[in-house]
Amino acid sequence: PLRLFASRSFTGANLLTVFLYAAMGIFFFLFPLNLIQVQAYSATAAGAATLPMILLIFLLSRWSGGVIARYGPRVPLITGPLIAAFGFVLFAVPSVGASYWKAFFIAVVVLGLGMAITVAPLTTVVMNSADQERIGAASGINNAVARVAGVLAIAVLGIVMVNAFGARLDSKLANFSLPPEILRDMERSKIKLAGLELPASLNPTIRAAIRESVREAFVFGFRLIMLICAGLSVASAMAAWLLIPDNRGTLPH
Repeated sequence: PLRLFASRSFTGANLLTVFLYAAMGIFFFLFPLNLIQVQAYSATAAGAATLPMILLIFLLSRWSGGVIARYGPRVPLITGPLIAAFGFVLFAVPSVGASYWKAFFIAVVVLGLGMAITVAPLTTVVMNSADQERIGAASGINNAVARVAGVLAIAVLGIVMVNAFGARLDSKLANFSLPPEILRDMERSKIKLAGLELPASLNPTIRAAIRESVREAFVFGFRLIMLICAGLSVASAMAAWLLIPDNRGTLPH
C-alpha cells in the first residue's frame, strides 16, 4: 500500500484529508458543546444544527461531479477548502446567547458548501490515483487517514481548547476574590469546559456572574479553535494546489 504514495495525486489527496478532516473532527466535537453548554440548546436542537451542512453535501454531490468533468479535480479541491475556511471564520464570530439563525446558520451553510465542493473530487482523486486492483486499498487508506486526523485533532486541539479556556477563566475569576478552596475545586473541573461545576456554597449573585464568565471563557477558546480550523483548511487547499495536477478530462496520477 505504501507504493500508492508514489503518486503525487494520492499523496496530495491524503495530505488535504489530514488538514481538512482534522478541522472537521474538532469542529464536530466542540460545536455541540458550544450549543448545549453555552447557548443553552437542547441536545436535539444541537444535533439538528448541522443538518443544513449534511443536506448540502448530499444535494450538491452530483453537481460537484459535473465540476470535476469540466474543470478537473484540482480547482474544486482548492476552492472547497477555502470556502470551508471562511465558514470556520464565521463560527468564530458569535458570542454568548447567539441566535442560531442569525449567528450560526450562515456559517453552517458556508462550511457545508465548502465540504460539498470538496468531498466528491477528493474521492475521485483517491480512486483514480490507484490501479484497478489497488482501489480498495487506496480508499481504505484515505478513510483511515480521515479518522486518525479527526482523533488526533480532538486530542491535540482539545488540549489547546482546555488551556485557552482555563487561562481566560482564571483572568476573569481574579475579579471575584474567591477563597482558595473554591478555586481549587474549580481548577479540577476545568476539563469539563463550560460544564464546569460551581460550588453550591457560592452566593447566588456571584454564582450567576461566574457562570457567565465560564461561558465567555468557552467562547474565547472556541473562537481560537475555529481560527485554527480555518488555517488547517487553507493548508489543505495549499496541499491540493502544490500536489494535485491540473488534469482536465484525464485521470490524475
